[in-house]
Amino acid sequence: MYVNIGFLSQVLFYKERLTWAKWNYIFLKNDMEGAVKEFIRVMKALSDPTRVKILKILEKRLMCVCEIQTAIGAAQSTTSKHLKMLEDAGLVESHKDGLWVNYTLADGRQSPYAASLLGNLRHWLNDEKDISAILESIDQIDRFQILNKA
Repeated sequence: MYVNIGFLSQVLFYKERLTWAKWNYIFLKNDMEGAVKEFIRVMKALSDPTRVKILKILEKRLMCVCEIQTAIGAAQSTTSKHLKMLEDAGLVESHKDGLWVNYTLADGRQSPYAASLLGNLRHWLNDEKDISAILESIDQIDRFQILNKA
């Protein structure tokens, strides 16, 4: 849970003057604001079709940026920005493996909203034309072949 330090210091300063009901209200309100922000962050991350495609790709296997870039047909910088937004929302995780940074779907521990949507997304959009075409082609995408072409 995120708690603003300035807010916390104000509450602690006035703690003795607050009743238990007011104390509870202040912390619940602050916690709800954080929950709303977290929910909006996840929803914004899912509001872009390219990011949804990235999530559907990562359902199949872990991939590096160059493999995801090849699969969705976007520039490396654009792909990295999409992955950063998904990571900030708790939808994907990155793992460094030597020189490679591999991306996988998050396990949902960071955000209950991300966990719920990732669980549902596994059953959604599988028959969508663009997504099914990408999913059929990802078996042929290999980072070592991509690097040899460059």
